[in-house]
Amino acid sequence: MPATALDSKTALVVIDLQKGIAAFPTVHPMRDVIATTARLVEAFRAAGLPVVLVTVGFSPDGGDRFRSRTEVPPRTLPASPDYSQLVPELSPKPGDLLITKRQPNAFYGTELDLQLRRRQVTGIVLTGVATSSGVDSTARAAHERAYNLTFASDAITDTDPAAHDFVMKKIFPRFGEIDTTDAILKLLRR
Repeated sequence: MPATALDSKTALVVIDLQKGIAAFPTVHPMRDVIATTARLVEAFRAAGLPVVLVTVGFSPDGGDRFRSRTEVPPRTLPASPDYSQLVPELSPKPGDLLITKRQPNAFYGTELDLQLRRRQVTGIVLTGVATSSGVDSTARAAHERAYNLTFASDAITDTDPAAHDFVMKKIFPRFGEIDTTDAILKLLRR
């Protein structure tokens, strides 16, 4: 379903567009996802709406990483010192909210919900990576907290094409509306 409206208090929430993840091969070229997200970031800033830049990172000793039993082992993440730094195209500006998470869901264990509520935010536009992990789990948490969700379809990607397609076609329509960045920008200008 195309996006029909944006709440007057809508925040842009960008998931994991950071140096350590940008190098992974993805369904949609990461440079395009980053460029499209950068357009949204600039438009939200110009409209005076919150921009939330979420990164995932861990302590140097790795003590805050997941250690649960799974059939698929967690991806080995590079240990580079700039792993959690935002890609340069999304450099934070004064007023942007910076959230560091330790798991896929950007709400769990962070102050994301608190910061959005204090700004009377009722809607969220989501972008980022990975569709089937960080974006999906954050969308589920946002939906459970009664935020109106809009997904920027050309600003979301994953490393797994089948997972990306499944979530975009079967999961996200249950939580919100999906449309292109151009369509979302038109709604933002209303």
